[in-house]
Amino acid sequence: MQAYVDAVRAAELTRRTGKVLAVAGHSIEAIGPDAAHGEMCELSVGPGTSLMAEVVGLRPGRVMLMPYGDPRGIGAGTEVVASGSPPGIGVGSALLGRVIDPFGVPLDGRAAPQPLTMRSLYAAPINPLTRPPIERLLETGVRAIDSLLPLGCGQRVGIFAGSGVGKSTLLGMLAQRVSTDVNVIALIGERGREVREFVESQLGEEGLRRSVVLVATSDQPALVRLRAAHAATAIAEYFRDQGKQVLLMMDSITRFAMARREIGLAAGEPPTARGYTPSVFSDIPALCERCGATDSGGAISALYTVLVEGDDFNEPISDIVRATLDGHIMLSRELAHEGHFPAIDVLQSASRLASALVDGAERGTMTAAVELLATYERNRQMLDMGAYRAGSNPAIDRAVAAFPALRAFLRQPVEQLARRGEAMARLRELVAGAGA
Repeated sequence: MQAYVDAVRAAELTRRTGKVLAVAGHSIEAIGPDAAHGEMCELSVGPGTSLMAEVVGLRPGRVMLMPYGDPRGIGAGTEVVASGSPPGIGVGSALLGRVIDPFGVPLDGRAAPQPLTMRSLYAAPINPLTRPPIERLLETGVRAIDSLLPLGCGQRVGIFAGSGVGKSTLLGMLAQRVSTDVNVIALIGERGREVREFVESQLGEEGLRRSVVLVATSDQPALVRLRAAHAATAIAEYFRDQGKQVLLMMDSITRFAMARREIGLAAGEPPTARGYTPSVFSDIPALCERCGATDSGGAISALYTVLVEGDDFNEPISDIVRATLDGHIMLSRELAHEGHFPAIDVLQSASRLASALVDGAERGTMTAAVELLATYERNRQMLDMGAYRAGSNPAIDRAVAAFPALRAFLRQPVEQLARRGEAMARLRELVAGAGA
């Protein structure tokens, strides 16, 4: 009997309702219901048809909502019913190998994954004093990253690039080869044409088998795109709590920020830098801080792509993401135009945990290789003009001699797998051959 008593006590025995007052774009203003910020509401848009919406703002006597779908059909006087539940997502091992939307609905034509457990989209970040130190290397299979920008299990890194420089291709390459138990891949604001191409061509059957792909395309409302980022993080947290090593890849956090800006402006927030609302600059750190290692043995390593507007690496979203994460990988349009893949600009990139993840000998090799590249780039203009005479400067001579081999070392075809041990051995040979 106690179970029935608890169910009755937990049940909501009254309907909290309101009525739509005004609709502007994807912003809905209603009189009532008595709902909390973030609560789900249901709007009746026709006989037997309803639309879910979320409370995004509260004003005296007014409730601001944004729908999860097309608002056409909503009119003045449309009934709004509070659901009494915050947004959640079904999680479980049945999600592996599946492509779903931000509500957990399958997009791959297969039956809904079962069984699943509901989990809140908005979990609290990890207590900073319970985070174990990151000491285990994360092997990615990408030579430029493993040898010169080593990453650790639980580290959070941004991949910064303009459009068309190879971010998605690099993500697919990483998803196939990275040494984790589970991949959770969130495609936020992507063109619909690119989703199938990514899943079939870049991720591949082997990569999909241990992955959960969550998709919110660019034509969907801002609230759906925002939900996708939180849903992917919640799924990653579930697998981390099972003690698994998880790689969360989000493409892109810029489109998450754009969706948050759209919602904030609709709710009445003031615009700040480039029109971004204050909530954008608090929500990005809150989202990223949910990743990392825990004392249970599981960890979420995160890769967030940042779509740099106009190739300006100092625009507001790039700045806040770079300040929040534990490293950044910069992709260069100049290198991409030269056919250099992956187009990683090693000199502009950094892994903040590199020194803690490698021993003294490897650190010395990495430093020597970077010095050779930096010396060459610093004197490139003089070398291109033919103004440098060989033998004038031993450091420049070494850099000139080593540069072609180092450049070739940093290139890697998509289909090629690079083991970290082999990559470090080759890098040591190149550095020793240059006399550095």
